[in-house]
Amino acid sequence: MATKIKEVTATPQELTADKITELYMHYCLENNKKPESVYLFCKQNGIVEKDFYKYFSSIDSIEKSVFVSFHGLTLQLINQSGDLTSLSFRDKLLTYYYTYFEILTANRSYVVFALSQDKNRLNGLLKLKEFRAHFKQYISETSAGYLKVKSERIRKAQQDALEEGAWIQFLVTLKFWLDDESLGFEKTDLFIEKSIRATFDLIDTTPLESVIDFGKFLIKERLR
Repeated sequence: MATKIKEVTATPQELTADKITELYMHYCLENNKKPESVYLFCKQNGIVEKDFYKYFSSIDSIEKSVFVSFHGLTLQLINQSGDLTSLSFRDKLLTYYYTYFEILTANRSYVVFALSQDKNRLNGLLKLKEFRAHFKQYISETSAGYLKVKSERIRKAQQDALEEGAWIQFLVTLKFWLDDESLGFEKTDLFIEKSIRATFDLIDTTPLESVIDFGKFLIKERLR
């Protein structure tokens, strides 16, 4: 179960990257804007500025680290849930998605603030840049052995396509979640299940019943 980040002040002995990230998120939500400078942020939170720079180089670097911290917490929770070696790549990915979006939901106010404050969508994507690298690395490690093509050149091309495709799928799911107004975001859970099942059916070139089912789901949601 994901835990919402709790408000807490930091003493020099307690200061960590995670602590600074928590304080940053609270500042944004309480002031409806980012801190104007490292100096003011540190002053408000009782942090010695030189200690801040042990963990982050700027305010923007904290902002980019938030979604990476969600990723780290996701992996921590997944690993705590038991032995996953027997799970297929698809089931591991489903577990990742459900856990990550549970954490996003626990911190929805900040996520909406971070991704919706800029009219330029490119700025929102830049906030996910560091997380993107971690996410694609996770896909690379989790999908090891999944592709069975003998040709090394073709397999590498397919692996690159798999990782990039997974990232695009994540962004589409994130957009769906941001727009989801269902209770408990249950439609996002359904979206995750159907989209991933459809994707794997396409990869495995198996019957496209699930792809058609996913298409019907999308059409139904967009026509409401």
